Amino acid sequence: MSIRFTYGRGAAAAPADVVVAFVDKRGLRAQDGTDGSARWVHPALDEAVRQHAAKELFKAEPKETLALPTLGLYPSPHVVYVGIAPPESLTADGLRDAAAAAAKAAKRLKAAAVELLLPWRLPAAELGAPSAERAEAAADRPAVPAARAAQALTEGFALGSYARTTAKQDDAKRKAAVTDVAFVPNAADAEPDAASAAAAWGAGIRRGLVFAEAAAYARDLTNLPGDALVPAGLADEAARLAAAYGFACEIIDEAAAAEQGMGGLIAVGKGSVNPPRMIVIRYDGDPDDAERWGIVGKGITFDTGGISLKKGPGMEEMISDMGGAAAVLGLVRLFGELKPKRNAVFVVPTAENMPSDRAFKPGDVLTMMNGTTVEIVNTDAEGRLVLADGLTTAIREGATKLIDLATLTGAVLVVLGDTATGSVTNDEPLQAQVIEAAKKAGERIWPLPPYPEFRRQLDSEAADMKNGGSRYGAASIGGLFVGAFAEDRPWVHLDIAGTAWLERERAWETKGGTGVMVRTLGELLAGEAD
Repeated sequence: MSIRFTYGRGAAAAPADVVVAFVDKRGLRAQDGTDGSARWVHPALDEAVRQHAAKELFKAEPKETLALPTLGLYPSPHVVYVGIAPPESLTADGLRDAAAAAAKAAKRLKAAAVELLLPWRLPAAELGAPSAERAEAAADRPAVPAARAAQALTEGFALGSYARTTAKQDDAKRKAAVTDVAFVPNAADAEPDAASAAAAWGAGIRRGLVFAEAAAYARDLTNLPGDALVPAGLADEAARLAAAYGFACEIIDEAAAAEQGMGGLIAVGKGSVNPPRMIVIRYDGDPDDAERWGIVGKGITFDTGGISLKKGPGMEEMISDMGGAAAVLGLVRLFGELKPKRNAVFVVPTAENMPSDRAFKPGDVLTMMNGTTVEIVNTDAEGRLVLADGLTTAIREGATKLIDLATLTGAVLVVLGDTATGSVTNDEPLQAQVIEAAKKAGERIWPLPPYPEFRRQLDSEAADMKNGGSRYGAASIGGLFVGAFAEDRPWVHLDIAGTAWLERERAWETKGGTGVMVRTLGELLAGEAD
């Protein structure tokens, strides 16, 4: 991203094109001059906001915006008032949403430089144990530490500014013009330790920008059309990314995959003229630690369903069937920037699922990389086949804990719509860690039951397993197929079929590819914000 984020207003800085003021309902009700929270930008402009409120044209609802021209009353041409929760109930999620709303308003106004006025002082660190003094000090300010607030605001503004790159001839006109964003503290409520506050904000801004750029990178990959991103092309991009950060990378082509017994990957990919690849990237951030995370992402660059052909309407969205792979490569980028003290192996099995005279068929029996035989009952249940070989690859690379990400089942949309990612696990404590990380990122994960009745749906009379069962409970059944290849390692499956691609934008989430789970796994594996 080309946006530069800073804390404070530079002494020689020119007036911003847009100034953003956050307004809560309590401040909106207060009369000018009776409450410090009721003063935002300029008395005349603030009064105009109250007049809009009196006519119910602006209610200061969270994410609601009101843009006003300043008409020479203020150095900046426009001011944008953004609704937000009162300080005592404000969260990092609320800050992220408010910043995204501000970004969209600034984009509409074609602003290049933006100032976000902070009407409250954020603590530089956690408040600690409860006490009367701390309670009094926290009464009129959020309990969000400055670094966490800075990260959330940066993520929200950066991701809210995102625009998909398209083949439109006037595509450049659709992009946000913002190049500079300054978070300006309230001069009347200066930090007791300005240097500490500036350091906390600086750390949070950097972390937020890294997280946002990683998610945007995953969005860009997901949005690429199928003719522009085939398995070999995705492998080339992964190799380029790994080389940029000095990570070891191995690209296993179809011949080497066949030699290693990757029956699932080969079967799914053999119907296409574009052969499959297995991508393996190693990161060694803590050589003294025996633990190694295996992060596996489904990379079906286009999914027709194969011989079990999908219906035509909506098939164009199957460019997103590599959303799991995009998230894994976004996480690689995040690791490259932050260098966390972790060991990880990132695995992306990538193929194109096409019908042809070479394609695998219902009734075929495959031998997977770990020796398990699988009866094919549906060639459109292909993601679990490539993931199975992906998990085996990660295990052979030394993975001790496993997480897989995949646009796996349409059934998860029936359960959770496009609002949450479904999860299946063999280790509830590990799943709880992932869910807690998702809460920090403002993303949602909901556990799906791994009942043994669902697992028995995968029993086959022709092989060790079959690749599908009943459509009832299919999201759990699909996840449990993948988990059968975890070899007793702690494992979490994340079904992002509903969240990796949106039909309409939602706060900082964009229409099209969302880059979902990049920031969740970043929160899980890249340490805490300073």
